Amino acid sequence: MNKSSIPKGTRDFSPIEMSKRNYIFDTIKSVFALYGYKQIETPAMETLQTLLGKYGEEGDKLLFKILNSGDYLSKLSDNELQNGDSLHLASKLCEKGLRYDLTVPFARFVVMHRDELQLPFKRYQIQPVWRADRPQKGRYREFYQCDADVVGSDSLLNEVELVQIVDTVFKRFGIRVQIKINNRKILTGIAEYIDEADKIVDITVAIDKLDKIGIDNVNAELAADGLSAEAIEKLQPIISMSGSNEEKLDVISGLLKDSEIGQKGVEELRYIFGVLKNIGLENELQFDLTLARGLNYYTGAIFEVKALDVQIGSITGGGRYDNLTGIFGMPGLSGVGISFGADRIFDVLNALDLYPDNAVSGTQLLFINFGERETAYCLPIVSKARSCGISTEIYPDAVKMKKQMAYANNNKIRYVALAGENEMKENKITLKNMVDGEQKLVDADELVSIICNEK
Repeated sequence: MNKSSIPKGTRDFSPIEMSKRNYIFDTIKSVFALYGYKQIETPAMETLQTLLGKYGEEGDKLLFKILNSGDYLSKLSDNELQNGDSLHLASKLCEKGLRYDLTVPFARFVVMHRDELQLPFKRYQIQPVWRADRPQKGRYREFYQCDADVVGSDSLLNEVELVQIVDTVFKRFGIRVQIKINNRKILTGIAEYIDEADKIVDITVAIDKLDKIGIDNVNAELAADGLSAEAIEKLQPIISMSGSNEEKLDVISGLLKDSEIGQKGVEELRYIFGVLKNIGLENELQFDLTLARGLNYYTGAIFEVKALDVQIGSITGGGRYDNLTGIFGMPGLSGVGISFGADRIFDVLNALDLYPDNAVSGTQLLFINFGERETAYCLPIVSKARSCGISTEIYPDAVKMKKQMAYANNNKIRYVALAGENEMKENKITLKNMVDGEQKLVDADELVSIICNEK
């Protein structure tokens, strides 16, 4: 018999794990909705025409392609088959692929539905994505993204709101975080300041690794990318800058006084910091000049969130982009968005044991099955408990009580209800608390009241 298995880089989730994941998704959804974001979904598969060329050469290689249905070989000549050019064959055999992220499908959605959408359009989307990556610890071929974006508005109030959303979500989770923020325009200004404007991508890719590889290795990488010794020297006080957010903004504003784009970035951050200071946040907001993220993509503010009490990578990220829909022939639509890393948040909540009891609890009440007559007596009370919102089961078989009690214990069911000959005569139920062992003889209303007060 073949051994059962699942594809590498995918996972099964047990009922307990699903309870925890649903707690994460439900918490994030409720905060998105609180700020007026509306949910959409897009298909698991998109046309390859939609997906290819949007993620660079490496991204294209990581797309899962779907074979055309029917006789997919019929359109190929013998020559093409014998030649064995896999890329050419894939283009002929596959018209669709699994989505690689939620951003490109969102851009396609906006363009397709532009006549129905009211701008600005605030959407959120929580769905799985697939990447044909090499599986390793913390990196999967199938994983969920939780994205929120607002398109069709240049207002920095959107950035302010997204920082508030991040702050609210992690406050609800009980996770202490640091919210890092930078601006692409400031990074462009820095590249101009050190006279290496054409090396903007190389500079930011290198300084983004400062936490991981240290200042000496960053400088070595910059030199290998062709930056002059003078440029690297001018960069040092910038990437090692310390002080409050206001002090760092003042210093960088002075350094970039001749850079129009750099000054624009400073103004944008001053506004965001100013508004958020008046509102007040639970978590620290830090201006981090080494934060770069996908620089080819972002054009304004960029965000990244780090957990303070667990060593793990970024658990949320995002930023402002100016041309989301340009790839589909609808230029000039600005947007800003964030993405929560559900899998990493799951790991952080597990590491800190921050799940509330009701997030992972299942059945609250189990009725013991003593036989047909007793079951007939219990079933209306079971219905009453469920109608009051109590998650209730009745054991399906009249087996030994020890086995039924073991079922309650193994499933962490807090209350067990027993109704035998004596209880039925008095129109009562014996309610047993499985945590402290206390038993009470109660009627149906009292049973409901006791369990509801525990919630």
